[in-house]
Amino acid sequence: MAKMWAGRTSADTSKLADDFNSSISFDMRMYKQDILGSIAHAEMLAKQNIISDKEKDMLVSGLCDILESIENGSLQIDLECEDIHMFVEQVLTEKIGDVGKKLHTARSRNDQVALDLRMYLKDECDEIVEKAKTLLSVICDKAELYKDTIMPGYTHLQRAQPITFAHHLLSYAMMLLRDIDRIEDCKKRMNISPIGCCALAGTTYDTDRYFEAEKLGFSDIALNSLDGVSDRDFCVELLSDLSILMMHLSRFSEEIILWSSWEFKFVEVSDAFTTGSSIMPQKKNSDMAELVRGKTGRVYGDLIATLTMLKGLPLAYNKDMQEDKESVFDACDTVKKCLDIFSSMLGTIKANEENMKKAASEGFINATDLADYLTKKGMPFRSAYKVSGEIVAYCIKNGLILENIPLEKYKEFSEIFDTDVYESIDLLNCVNKRTSEGGTSKSSVEKQIKFVREKI
Repeated sequence: MAKMWAGRTSADTSKLADDFNSSISFDMRMYKQDILGSIAHAEMLAKQNIISDKEKDMLVSGLCDILESIENGSLQIDLECEDIHMFVEQVLTEKIGDVGKKLHTARSRNDQVALDLRMYLKDECDEIVEKAKTLLSVICDKAELYKDTIMPGYTHLQRAQPITFAHHLLSYAMMLLRDIDRIEDCKKRMNISPIGCCALAGTTYDTDRYFEAEKLGFSDIALNSLDGVSDRDFCVELLSDLSILMMHLSRFSEEIILWSSWEFKFVEVSDAFTTGSSIMPQKKNSDMAELVRGKTGRVYGDLIATLTMLKGLPLAYNKDMQEDKESVFDACDTVKKCLDIFSSMLGTIKANEENMKKAASEGFINATDLADYLTKKGMPFRSAYKVSGEIVAYCIKNGLILENIPLEKYKEFSEIFDTDVYESIDLLNCVNKRTSEGGTSKSSVEKQIKFVREKI
């Protein structure tokens, strides 16, 4: 097959080199962006009288036919072509003749691929944000269901203070809202058009880059042609944002894995999202959550691969930069799949409210409230802390919980104690007293749910 770049060389590369050089196996997914970009380019060339209106109409009509043919399956992308740009140009030229060869006037594959990638990733940002919003909606639904469900909150993986299951779930909603903000912010910097930068130095043709950028939905143009073709910051930034999102999903996965274990038995994951063991019939494994946790490392790898590829590159375009696409495509695909599976899996999860409450009762997680009770009665906090610790030690030695200690025994530790102590250490009261903004009380949780729903 004749090379589009034949001329300076004979273009007789080996099959091995052709295969190694080819990118069409992965950049073919940008066919739509490539064709839409080419349509806008043809319209700009005609507007600037670089080509005639008749030639523009032939180019646009031919490109629209190619797009329709690819999407209805009547035209298969030829994997023997070097890249998607060459495939589209080749098919166009076969369709309309030499006029097809005019399409590449005043542009290079360097600015063309930068354009296609930005357009493609803008669409990916929108899709990922929508999937994240779906997960947020599921979290809010679960939080509504479990806003009265008491569970232990943990620090150092030790039972610490009572919270509600809803409050715990909503912490991940806040993380996902930040993820969405980051991706949308990244999209703003991505929304800069490189087309017209050409190979690296611009062009001698009287082009209108702003017209072309506006046609394609960009907010501005790259103001330095060297930077326009060599910038891949938007890939790195998106990969970084996706890595943070995956880190959040991984932490959530880890908790689901712990909560669904026999040691916790806080939640049950639907059979539809678990697997069994080939030799241990009692096993019910949270494999979907484990896979999300595992795939986090894959997305981190995509980020590190891209940073490493770019770190020593001189300006402007270098073939190394062909390696940007597989990494960022893989990360986008992985994140979308993980968001989909997580939304579906979380939607089926059922809380074992009795076990959560039992764990909260047995963990002395209302000991802080006991100390606060004494402090509010006038005892200095450090003294109250010491008395509460002594009472906890007494309970552990005698197999009791704070709620079961007789008042007479409480008075042995301090005469300040009265019958209202039981109300103060009741777990539901402990939770609902935490009315500070962002706290675990029912009223606070309801505000958080409202906030998240409004955001999405």
